[in-house]
Amino acid sequence: MTTLQSVVRRRRAVAAAGAVSAGLLVLSACDKPTPVATVTVGDSSVHSEAMCYNDGNALDTKSLTKCVKNVNNAKSITVDQDNTVRFGVDPKIADAGWVLLVNGQQFTDVSKKTYRTVPGSAFFNQQYGTQGDTNTVTIRMGEKSNQGMWSFKFKKAS
Repeated sequence: MTTLQSVVRRRRAVAAAGAVSAGLLVLSACDKPTPVATVTVGDSSVHSEAMCYNDGNALDTKSLTKCVKNVNNAKSITVDQDNTVRFGVDPKIADAGWVLLVNGQQFTDVSKKTYRTVPGSAFFNQQYGTQGDTNTVTIRMGEKSNQGMWSFKFKKAS
């Protein structure tokens, strides 16, 4: 083997090692995906990763404040009052227990199931304090402490 071939091979090896190292660095900088929550109404569905999440630990006040500000970025879905609204959560959310909040107020009891249904009419009903044409529905993870939040905008069908 000539000296030129040896130099070229060394350069290739160094370049390959550099590419592998850079790839590992990029991967280590990525955030781990959060559990997903899904809302289905009729044939439509939206899903979302958490707006705020602390990998099973309680969120601090700073995180919760930031999370509440992000509620305007929530995905929206149209809800007819005659539809059934289906909520599906990742098993990690279900294991910790979860509740539904409507416009920041607790709407359901704690559930440890991965699936739950609620009549569409409940989300636009003065009796439940959910009147109006748009409401924010939040899935809050955690029985005793807030460990994560997933929010959706419910728009009343005309």
